[in-house]
Amino acid sequence: MKTSRRSVLAITVGAVALLGLTSCGLMGDSVAASNDRSIKIIVTESAPSQEPTKIVEKILEEQGWDFEATYVTDIVQPNHVVSNGEYDANFFQHGAYLEQFKEDQNVDVEPAFYMYSSPAGVYSTKYDSVDELPDGAKIALPVDPANNGRALALLAKEGLLKLTDGKSVIELSQRDILENPKNFSFVEVDQQSLSKTLPDVDAGFLFVRLGAEIGLTPEDALLFEEEEDALPYINIIGARPGFTDTEKGKALEAAYHSDEVRDWYANYLDGALGTPWDRDLEADFATWKKD
Repeated sequence: MKTSRRSVLAITVGAVALLGLTSCGLMGDSVAASNDRSIKIIVTESAPSQEPTKIVEKILEEQGWDFEATYVTDIVQPNHVVSNGEYDANFFQHGAYLEQFKEDQNVDVEPAFYMYSSPAGVYSTKYDSVDELPDGAKIALPVDPANNGRALALLAKEGLLKLTDGKSVIELSQRDILENPKNFSFVEVDQQSLSKTLPDVDAGFLFVRLGAEIGLTPEDALLFEEEEDALPYINIIGARPGFTDTEKGKALEAAYHSDEVRDWYANYLDGALGTPWDRDLEADFATWKKD
């Protein structure tokens, strides 16, 4: 664990103050917290998370913060280490993934603020329209539960499937298919492999970033999510409960929502990832979050 000279000085001063003031009850958590200028975040090793974080590091260090970012490829560890207090925040997931993870793993992590939108669609290298998909077409879906139903919802919206009524998109799975008149078959694939498997299937679900990385735009998709359809899939910063209202939390949000970071997203993959920072996160979550 990295300990800066600033942190050592803060600890030393705090220890001396404690010896002198304990009997008077003048040393409290608020004083200790005010001396803590460190922020620790765990981030996935992908450009949309890693590169903006490097910009944030420069901004915060210029403001006198001791900023520490750890980069990982794992998508399980980051919520556990925030929940147990090892890190203040993480940057790797969308809201639907966090809610599903909390249900499955019983971790204490909250959505802090929005970072970037990642709508998705159904693409094909073999067909130019969804109407051309043949009977028995093989369609690739992401295997993880939070994303599994997104392509099914798009196909149902187009009238190609009938699904269980009243379910949020984040709860949908193949078990909810009630009618499949064209006898589509579905292959579940790790989300990071979806673009690699696209040539091997008749159609496949792709996040806009994965599509852009292989030269596909939303205009190339057979079906594509509208903004309101993709609200559960806006990427977020996850944090310890209450962190957002602290000085650290406010500094972190201001740095991530800076003009420099916005410009980076605007220039990445021709602006494929939006920055919906003016949206009300709590109100959005209320429209799709499980009870």
